[in-house]
Formats: sequence, structure tokens, C-alpha cells
Amino acid sequence: MTLLNKDEQQRVAHAIETVERQTDAELVTVLASSADDYTYVPLIWAGVIALLVPGLINLLTGWLNANHLLLVQVITFIVVALLCRLPGVTTRLVPVRVRHWRAGNLARRQFLEQNLHATTHGTGVLIFVSEAERYVEIIVDDGIARRVDNEVWRAMVETFTRQVKDGRILEGFVGCIRSCGDVLSEQVPVTQARNELPNRLVVLG
Repeated sequence: MTLLNKDEQQRVAHAIETVERQTDAELVTVLASSADDYTYVPLIWAGVIALLVPGLINLLTGWLNANHLLLVQVITFIVVALLCRLPGVTTRLVPVRVRHWRAGNLARRQFLEQNLHATTHGTGVLIFVSEAERYVEIIVDDGIARRVDNEVWRAMVETFTRQVKDGRILEGFVGCIRSCGDVLSEQVPVTQARNELPNRLVVLG
């Protein structure tokens, strides 16, 4: 999994700068490689398979005595645990609801950690992506939530999510930032020049 390089990150930063010239909103973008390392997932799958499969085979065939059964279970556990740790495999073993729950939690933590809750007049906007989970979320503070219906952000999230699934993360970020700018320039137009938060893309490895 490859996150955006320096030039691509700069393009995201430039898109934010352009939008913020037209609105009092403060945009912050965060790109995470994954919302969780899910180290426990291979162990759970390996444990379940090691307990069930050799025992089921032995029940049907009667080939193994107790010592051999234990040995086969240990070998099965090790092999499955290693296979489940292959890149791209681990997250696919996690239910979608769990993956999205973890990613959503990280997005909300980032909203606070990036001080989007502390902007003047509550005009913070977070555009968050977790690549491994193919998850996108836009979180806005009260000053914007009162003026823009949530369905507007949902449509942007759906478009961006499709782009993330296709591997077009840079295109998704730039397009989403511009779409946000179109809405925010009308609903929260610029009243004075200020830049309360950094415009760079925050990358969480």
C-alpha cells in the first residue's frame, strides 16, 4: 500500500490553499494507511481453524491419535497465522462494520487532535481517508453543520470512496476539496484573511 508522495501531497495542500481564499472554513485533510494494525485478527482465525479443521478431519477419518492431532493443530495454527498476515489479507478478514467502526473512531480522534474543534466560529472541516479500509469521512464543526445539510457531504463521500477503491486517492482528495470549496464559498464565504490551521496533508503511516 503506497501513500501519496511529496509532490502529490503538495497538490493537496495547494487545493486547500485555493479553497480557503474563498471561505472562512478551515480544511484539514488526513490520510491514514490503516485505522488499526489488526494484529489480533490472524491469531483469531488461526486459532479457530486450528481447533476445528484438524479435529473435524480426524472425526471423519480417525487417522490421528491424540499426539498427532495436537501436532497437526499446532502446525495448522502457525501456517494459517502466517498466511493471514500477508499484505492485504488481514483487513479482508475483518468484517466491514468493524473496519468502518475503527476508521470512524480514528477520524473523530483526528478531528480533535488537529484542533478542528477549536476554530473561530466552529468552521473546521476534516476530510479523512483510511486507505486499507477504503473508508472516507467528512466531519464538520457546528458552525458549518448549521448551514449545510449532511446529505451534501454524504454525496461527496460516496464519490470519493469509489475513487479510493479504484486507487485514485490523489484525484479523490483534490476533487473532494474543490467540491467542498464550491459549497463553503457560498455558505461560509470569506470575511477576513486568516489561516488558523496548517494546509498540509496529514499522513498517518
